[in-house]
Amino acid sequence: MSFIDRVLEAPTYGWERDGKLSAPPVRELLRHTLARLNVFRDRRNWVAFSSWFWSLAFAPFLLVFLTKYFSLPLLAVGLVYAMVVVGSHGTIWFHRYSTHRAYQFRHPLVRFAVENLVPKVIINELYTISHHVHHARSEQPGDPYNAQGGFFYCFLADVNHQPIARDLSRQDYGKLQRLMSHTGVRTNSYERYLRWGSLARPLRTTLGFAASWAFWYGTFFLIGGHALATALFGCTFLWAVGIRTFNYDGHGKGKDKRKVGYDLHTGDRSINQVWPGLVAGEWHNNHHLFPRSARTGFLPSQPDGAWFFIRGLEKLGLVHRVIDDRERFLALHRAHHARLVEAPAA
Repeated sequence: MSFIDRVLEAPTYGWERDGKLSAPPVRELLRHTLARLNVFRDRRNWVAFSSWFWSLAFAPFLLVFLTKYFSLPLLAVGLVYAMVVVGSHGTIWFHRYSTHRAYQFRHPLVRFAVENLVPKVIINELYTISHHVHHARSEQPGDPYNAQGGFFYCFLADVNHQPIARDLSRQDYGKLQRLMSHTGVRTNSYERYLRWGSLARPLRTTLGFAASWAFWYGTFFLIGGHALATALFGCTFLWAVGIRTFNYDGHGKGKDKRKVGYDLHTGDRSINQVWPGLVAGEWHNNHHLFPRSARTGFLPSQPDGAWFFIRGLEKLGLVHRVIDDRERFLALHRAHHARLVEAPAA
């Protein structure tokens, strides 16, 4: 196997059977999920456990907001915050920087500030490493959130398919460390990796989440009291759970929903969806076409808030080496439409 094929921990049902994607029934997926969440059985399950622990920990804030502080204006503010601010941050930090290095920070303090613009929701390695695999094996066996596997195959992927392998060689583990080196994550030594099964350090990661939540809840409280704080944290719960459905929807729910002349990438069934594009700048087919671009909203009908933020940082001199593939896309777009026009005459 190549390096990219062995970096993720294979599920008990395997990536493929008889040369085809292994897509087990929901019961088997759930059984594997419960096993992977059991930190008492194996301490190396801590990353998968933490992923759902921190997501579900937002839920009590939503309950308090709905039962004690609910108002329609606050609900609107909370939903905009979760879908636009938290969603765009996911695009800016995890997607375009941590995975694809579409731009570079000029100073570690700026990187730290951008990383922590919202309360922590996602463990960096869980997203970054698996997303490299997703692009290398999109919709093939080994793709950690392969839409061909069905809704729950994708929804439970952060537990079942995205954690890194636990038996990597010292050389392979070093490659993973280098893949994460630009993010500022303090990684385990190889010996501690064998003990904990992760790049991230458990205590440091947990304290980082706790400090992030304390800072942001306190900030929101000072601005608008518990009402605002619970609204924003509570609605973030909706994003934290909902984001687990994105790749299933973004790849046509396993069907070919690409639009001729609009979804130009033909290597997989990724599609440009209006809602993720509007709220988080995630024009997914465009992204698969030019994955290293800091901009994916290439057409006038494709606003890209994440790009506007990155471009603003560049104007302020806080980031540099920003990759923008808009001109390459437009040239391809013009050529594609020219072929469509000429096709009937041919």
